[in-house]
Order: sequence, then structure tokens, then C-alpha cells
Amino acid sequence: MNDLIYALSTPVGGAIAVVRISGPGAGELLKKVFTGRGKPREMVYGRVVDEAGETLDEAMAVYFPAPRSYTGEDMAELFLHGGQVSVRRVLALLGRYARGARPGEFTERAFLAGKMDLAQAEAVMDLVSAGAERSVKSALSQLAGRLSKRIEQVESALMDALSGLEAAIDYPEELEDDVTSALPDTLAAIGKDLDDLIGNGLGGRVLREGARVAIVGRPNAGKSSLLNALAGAERAIVTHYAGTTRDVLEEAVSIEGVPVTLFDTAGIRDALDPVEKIGVERARKAAADADLLLLCFDASVPLEEEDIALLAETAGKPRLILIAKNDLPPVWGEEELTAKGINSKDTLSLSALTGDGLGALRREIAERVAPNTESALVTNSRHIEALQKAKASVAAAAENTGMAELELIATDLRDAISALGLITGREAADDLIERIFSRFCVGK
Repeated sequence: MNDLIYALSTPVGGAIAVVRISGPGAGELLKKVFTGRGKPREMVYGRVVDEAGETLDEAMAVYFPAPRSYTGEDMAELFLHGGQVSVRRVLALLGRYARGARPGEFTERAFLAGKMDLAQAEAVMDLVSAGAERSVKSALSQLAGRLSKRIEQVESALMDALSGLEAAIDYPEELEDDVTSALPDTLAAIGKDLDDLIGNGLGGRVLREGARVAIVGRPNAGKSSLLNALAGAERAIVTHYAGTTRDVLEEAVSIEGVPVTLFDTAGIRDALDPVEKIGVERARKAAADADLLLLCFDASVPLEEEDIALLAETAGKPRLILIAKNDLPPVWGEEELTAKGINSKDTLSLSALTGDGLGALRREIAERVAPNTESALVTNSRHIEALQKAKASVAAAAENTGMAELELIATDLRDAISALGLITGREAADDLIERIFSRFCVGK
């Protein structure tokens, strides 16, 4: 990657458009198309002009000489007016001197130049796509290298153990007993570190991918009203007629800083209408795939057999039992649920109309789907998979210590080190790197 690239790094149509240029000759290209002059890393005012001297736009620009730039190469950024026509004209001008960048190519160059490792590079995309506050905090933590440092600590412990093993293999009479006697405790400590990271990842993954929360219940239980209240917008049609919702309605929201996708489902009942039947089937599938169920029951009408069946059907699944419509005179309450074996900690009384109980519901949803994620380091499924591979290799090594099979143990430790290298990029193959950066937007 030694050619000159450029790309628009901001959405078209905003007040300001940022264009990036990177590669050998970025400074010379900036001088050719921009009239302003200043020191490196100094923002200056000028005009973008073509070969004939025609002004294409007034702009601000800054030049970053290598290696102190985002990509580690010579780099320049132009800050244009965001109008589509002016941006298109400037991009056409740059296209006569440089190549349009591929998706993620700026960050890929930063990775290849050693400005960041692969985990930090992926955090860039997580930061761009973050839909909630906790997701942003987690991505910033990874971008700062906190995850990479933890991985390096585990890798260092594995390398120390491996070097001791290799020395014992070469000089068994002198070192084997000392190495093998210390190995079980060493591997146990490494395994615990990996378990901690895996557990952190399984809890933190929701910050990257979002939690799936399905609102289920029989018709007219208040499900659509609840979706609208949590979304803060009239997203679902609400009427007094049962069966209004025929399909699954999705809405992405941030709840207490956690990204959540809410699913408003068709009322679950024995439907005769063929279209409603399909809606009920989809509702059951949404419930089966959800990370958390919100079971919505109308407290202003008696519990029916469908309600009792839904409670039994969802027993053992992560769920909250919502006693809805508490603004209306109730005909039953929490004691009826307690009598059916429902834990009071799993019940909430609320009204989507008045907002009573919604704050408590938001806090409870966040606690159920993303507990202790304020310090989440691992949120990426790829990273979790690599950690699990490393853990399996360390566990296999621990099993072999009883047989003192030093060569087998050494092989297991090398496999664990390689698995961790997939996270930082040290062991990542070219096709994996290409696949990761291809998911980035152009200009990043």
C-alpha cells in the first residue's frame, strides 16, 4: 500500500464535508489543489482550485506528515462545505491524481503501519456504529488499548510457560522437575484469566450487537402502547380492537445507555384468521430468539387461560412479568401471580399511558440484558471465539501435565498463543484482515 488514496469521510449533505488523502505525495497534492499555506498540523483557510485556477470551494485544510498521522503515512484533510455539487467537483478533481480508497482502507493502513492492533482497529468501527452510551464507552476503552493490554498479559504468561517447557525439553535432567511442578498452578492462573475475559465478553457482547427484547402477551394487553412508550414515538398502531398487530414490529432504542431492539409481537391466542395465525407464529419465534421477554398482562381484565399458558410456556426463560394498565381499576394483582409461583422480583406494575413504572422497567431491562457492562472489554463475537479456543488449548495442556507430556503441552500452549494472536492481528491471515476491513465504511 504505497499509492495515494482519497475518500469522503462524512455523510453527503451535512454542513461540512471532510475529505481524507493519504499516502506518498499527500502534501504535494494538497499544495496543488489548495491555495492555503501553513505549518504541519495547523488548520489553514484557502480555496480548492482546479488546474485552470477555477475555485471549486472555500475550505479549511490540515496536513499531517508521516509518521504522526492516523495512517502513519503523509496525510491531509480538507474541510469543505457539505453541498453535494461542490463535494462531487472536489472529489472528481482529486480522482485525477489519486485512487479512491476502499472501505476501511485508512484504518487498514494504520493497522499495517503499527499505529494500532486489530482489536483497536475493530473498535474504530464499533465507535462509528455505536447506538448507545455504554457501547461508545466500551468502544473507546478498546480503542485506547485496554483489551489489547489484557491479551498481551495473558500472552506473556503463556510465552513464559512455553519457554520454560522448551528449555526442559532440551535439558530434561536439569529442568524438567522444576518446570512440571510449577506448571499446574501456572496454567490454572492463565485459565482463570481467560475465563474472566470470556465471561466479560458474553456479558458485554450486547453492547456491540444489541439486546433482543420481545414484548409478548395476548391481544389488547398493552404491548404496542408499551413499545411506543419505550421508544418515545408512535411506532405501533394502538386501537381498542384486538388483533391490530399482525406482524413483528422492530424498534432500535437506547435503554439506560444499552442498545436494545424491541419487538412488538402479535397477540398470542388460538387464531382462526390465517393472517393472524402467521403473526402468532412469528410472535412465538421472536420470543424464542429474545434475550429477554416482557410478558404483558392487562390488570383491568381477568386472567385467562391464554395468560396462564403463556406463563407456563415461558417458565425458565429470562423474563419480566408486567402488570399493565395500572391506571385502570384492577381486577387482579401481584398476589395472583405469587400464588402461581411467580417471584415478585420478576414482576412490575406500570402504565404506558401515564408513564408510571416505566423508569423502573427501563432500569430493570438494562440490568437484565447488560449487567456489569460498564467495564466491558470484550464485545466482539470473533474475540470471544478466539478466547474460547485459547481456553480449550490451555485446558488440554493442563490435562497433559499429569502425564508429563512436555511436547504435547508445548503444542497446546502454542495453539493458545496463536488463538490470542487472532484478536490482536499478530496471527491473523490476510483474508481475515481483508474481511474485517471490508465491513468498514469508505473514508474510515
